[in-house]
Amino acid sequence: MNTQTAKRNPYHYTMYACFIGYIVQAIVNNFAPLLFLTFQSQYAIPLSQITLLVTINFGVQLIVDLLSAKFADKIGYRSSLFAAHILAATGMICLAILPDLLSNPFAGLLIAVILYAIGGGLLEVLVSPVIEACPTDNKEKAMSLLHSFYCWGHVGVVLLSTTFFSVFGVGNWKLLACLWAIVPILNSLLFLKVPIAPLLASDEEGLSLKALCSQKIFWIFIIMMICSGASEQAVSQWASTFAEKGLGISKTMGDLAGPMSFAVLMGTSRLLYGKYGDRLNLDHFMAGSVLLCILSYLCIALIPYPIIGLIGCTLCGLSVGIMWPGTFSKASATIKNGGTVMFALLALGGDIGCSSGPTLAGFVSGFFDDNLRIGILAAVLFPVLLASSMFILKRQKHSS
Repeated sequence: MNTQTAKRNPYHYTMYACFIGYIVQAIVNNFAPLLFLTFQSQYAIPLSQITLLVTINFGVQLIVDLLSAKFADKIGYRSSLFAAHILAATGMICLAILPDLLSNPFAGLLIAVILYAIGGGLLEVLVSPVIEACPTDNKEKAMSLLHSFYCWGHVGVVLLSTTFFSVFGVGNWKLLACLWAIVPILNSLLFLKVPIAPLLASDEEGLSLKALCSQKIFWIFIIMMICSGASEQAVSQWASTFAEKGLGISKTMGDLAGPMSFAVLMGTSRLLYGKYGDRLNLDHFMAGSVLLCILSYLCIALIPYPIIGLIGCTLCGLSVGIMWPGTFSKASATIKNGGTVMFALLALGGDIGCSSGPTLAGFVSGFFDDNLRIGILAAVLFPVLLASSMFILKRQKHSS
């Protein structure tokens, strides 16, 4: 993008700020899990408490998804986005400081997680509608490109943090936490300057919660969001296990080969649509992706070779990339004047799916003596239900 083009359309800077906002969300979601064993050894905290940090993080984000539908429009997007970045940065800094300041280190970690989870929840709700409101030629492309930055942020956090630990030692993790906090601090300043277009025209009013929920088609999109999040996370959470078993490698290398390959291919899918979306039919792209997702699930569950399971995991990453941003774009194009309430509830649905997918796979696996393949086979319910919802949506749109 040359300078003259950016000057003609200042909203390019708004889009850059949104892309970085999704990188911030990747930081707050993926940095602390790299340190769980370090927290255990350094602060003598049992793993049962440490893993609770993940539950608290996404639980707080769910609550923020729900509440932000009420207050985001009243406070304003610029102020809310600024606050989201500052909360994310504060949480990262507190992660490094509070466990040593408080008599209970776990309480310090918990406070830090809650702070950056509030920031992450706000970013999830607010950044997508800001992108949607930007005057661009192809909003589906912009939305897919935006969501690819979460994947690249995830990859960057793991790679850069792993490199930092190997060079400077994991004992210096507090310094790295503060360095990561610089990203949301700088982006908060950018959001104070960039133009933010209104999601609705001045003479329009967003739908109320009651009016939105009274539309049957809205509930189809909610189901699609739940299935999108579940289809993604049911496999993503177990990719490391397949990598370790399939390749006979260490836990660290398993994390790189499993979740990293999943994230890279998921980001690639979103990037490809973000670049070539004007030449692709979103309905066809999503339908093909859902079919590939179902096939990857069956590949993982039914072919008894761990290396094939790993290939299935990586293909699943490629297949789920378009589901979340594609559903966002289709909902925005279909339900006029949905406003912040719609984006907040869609994000809520996606987060519910992110929790329910791994939960179902884990529960069924446990019921069958920890047979992970049977758990993944049960979770194929989600992409199948997503395909059914897309079919119903298409029929309803043609009949209306």
